[in-house]
Amino acid sequence: MSDDERGKNLLEHTLVSPDARQTEPVGEARTKAERADGARPPVAEWIRVVGAREHNLANIDVEIPKRRLTVVTGVSGSGKSSLVFDTIAAEAQRQLHETLPAFVRGFLPSYGHPAVDLIENLAAVIMVDQRRLGGGARSTVGTITDIAPLLRLLFSRAGTPHVGTSDAFSFNLPAGMCPACEGLGTITDVDMDAFLDPSRSLNEGALLAPAFKVGTWQWQVYGGSGRFDPDKPVRDYTEEERHALLYGTDGSVRIGTNGQQINATYEGAVVKFRRLYIQKDSAEMGERTRQMAGRFTTSVGCAECGGARLSRAALDCRVRGHGIAELSAMEATRLLDVLATFDLPDVAPVVEALTTRVGHLVDIGLGYLSLDRATDTLSGGESQRIKIVRHLGSTLTDMLYVFDEPSTGLHARDVRRLTDLLLRLRDNGNTVLVVEHDRDVIAAADHVLDIGPEAGSGGGRVVFAGDVAALSSADTPTGRHMRSRTRLKDEVREPTGSLAVVGARAHNLRDLSLEIPTGVLTVVSGVAGSGKSSLVHKVFLAQHPDAIVVDQTAPSANRRSTTATYTGALDPIRKAFAKANGVSPALFSANSAGACPACEGMGVIYTDLSYMAGVVAPCETCEGRRFTSEVLAYRLDGATISDVLEMTVGQACEFFAKNRSVGPILRAVVDVGLDYLRLGQPLTSLSGGECQRIKLASYLHRRGAVYVLDEPTTGLHMSDVARLLGVLDHLVDDRASTVIVIEHDLDVIAHADWVVDLGPDGGSAGGQLMFQGRPADLLSASGSHTATYLRHALGVGGNGASAS
Repeated sequence: MSDDERGKNLLEHTLVSPDARQTEPVGEARTKAERADGARPPVAEWIRVVGAREHNLANIDVEIPKRRLTVVTGVSGSGKSSLVFDTIAAEAQRQLHETLPAFVRGFLPSYGHPAVDLIENLAAVIMVDQRRLGGGARSTVGTITDIAPLLRLLFSRAGTPHVGTSDAFSFNLPAGMCPACEGLGTITDVDMDAFLDPSRSLNEGALLAPAFKVGTWQWQVYGGSGRFDPDKPVRDYTEEERHALLYGTDGSVRIGTNGQQINATYEGAVVKFRRLYIQKDSAEMGERTRQMAGRFTTSVGCAECGGARLSRAALDCRVRGHGIAELSAMEATRLLDVLATFDLPDVAPVVEALTTRVGHLVDIGLGYLSLDRATDTLSGGESQRIKIVRHLGSTLTDMLYVFDEPSTGLHARDVRRLTDLLLRLRDNGNTVLVVEHDRDVIAAADHVLDIGPEAGSGGGRVVFAGDVAALSSADTPTGRHMRSRTRLKDEVREPTGSLAVVGARAHNLRDLSLEIPTGVLTVVSGVAGSGKSSLVHKVFLAQHPDAIVVDQTAPSANRRSTTATYTGALDPIRKAFAKANGVSPALFSANSAGACPACEGMGVIYTDLSYMAGVVAPCETCEGRRFTSEVLAYRLDGATISDVLEMTVGQACEFFAKNRSVGPILRAVVDVGLDYLRLGQPLTSLSGGECQRIKLASYLHRRGAVYVLDEPTTGLHMSDVARLLGVLDHLVDDRASTVIVIEHDLDVIAHADWVVDLGPDGGSAGGQLMFQGRPADLLSASGSHTATYLRHALGVGGNGASAS
């Protein structure tokens, strides 16, 4: 579309609504007309997006009803997040930030203009994504949900003996923190087994930390100062010599190199290591330094506070016989019961507020969490639901809430709770916009946008817009799967052996012993917090360390890591170009000799504008193609190296079909459903589910291995789950492997050969083996939430809703 045509299109969209439900003039024209009559402008009922072109969006126009629950769905990679997060939410956030002073904006995330012609009637946005909660060692479920401040207030007002203000109960403030561990609950110190090899002398490298390597400046304090015999093994030192080497702090030593001598204050090796690496703020150290220090340190529970983080005065204070550390360590469900017994008229508002907020945790399916649980131990799904809790008590209206697959990590039993919470936000007068694949969440929507029909360049279009009833009859991948039912597979495989799990007691597991069959697909199921991850990651992998773990953590990557580099496809591609043109393969690497010197092979120029949004612009020298003009003159079957990197994996698979080195690598990526990724796409842009599947692709060639996958359906559309199951079948049937999957998806459970179901609930109410056996036998199991919802999904009796 030319600039003139786009301008004409924008003008038409601005002056005339394309929808029969809104036929009056909109935008500035309508505003002027109504002001002329003295009338008050009506409240806009739709968010209108015109000409959205972000990423693969095909210049689309959409309308989203305000104060309704809208679900945006579609196959993986179709453009859902590009529309919801990168276009609508980004623009709403950008406009909100522009109302703030420039100084304040410097401390906030920056958002550039999305590629869109017009967005009308936006509201202030609250984005609730799946990024894991950070906050460091001092952040807990209690602090992140603002429940901990209320608990501190309760103890400062009603606790006996009286201690002081609420600050006296905070482990993050000097008034309340344990003086020994400074409120961390653990004490980090030098791990002497890793730090010192007493069988060696100083000249032989007895001090193992790199900072004390033989010949370094730090080593000379000990080995070159004359205080110690550098050839004497440390194990032969007297007690006084050993203490002086490690912990001494007296006097000075004269050291030097290249003829230069200086007097240096003496510190024992442990004392110096503590000062340089343990007592120093980790934010001041680089990542490599932090990793190095971590190899020589160990953390143990603080003996002074017993790991409770608080001062003795705070720990001794009681409310109705309960201490604050005791209440913080309780699961939310148990804490709610205890709060119900607090008859304290003087602090009734505080108890009521506490009860409400803790109740929100239980309502959203996180009743198994305790307030003292560190936020960095929460999964992505748990992190997102914690963020929802923070907004449930808000009385703000006309906000725009945007969620990214909030059903991730939820058992079918808990999805009903989630949809109830989303509807509660809607009923408070807010617009709720959800990117989601789960059919139960889709079924709860007032309005559905289906993006597709395919992924990547084959997607980016609106293939359906309307209510759920109409979607069920639509000829789209989502519509077809909304009409279909879950079904058990016809035959299950027979195991070839078994792998024993003995005495599983990690976290809430109740001394479980079981057999995991080999040569089949096993699914470990159960509600959130039932013990699935503890069983598989903490116990099974400890007893069977040779298993291959394919999880959702991002591959080690930076801006330069791409699909082609991570999968190993780029090396044979470079060799193919080099052979065809008689030159060095190094020319065809954007990180080496052939890189454009202006952008250093990035294809774009990053410009930091301080407190304003940074600018990313295509490199003018190479026009975004990453390589020098010399390299771009070389071709392989008519394509340049830049052309190849712009290909999707699916396109490249056809292009390199005859290349025996490249073809198998790319076909493995296609097999795991990532054919829409570009070869040159940065790994930093991949979702958790995409990260897991691209790692899985690199293992598909192995035979006879044991694979462990953690919720591999994360981020997958219903139609893509079938493709994933095909990959898992390939591993079992064609590669003679054993596959163990932690999963909630009922289609995956129904497709399994063997199911291990834990429960019945989460936390202390879980950790029991509810069932192990074939999926068909699970249908008759009693007390299992998975069995109830599997029966419901198969339509063989039982009502899944009744179990919520």
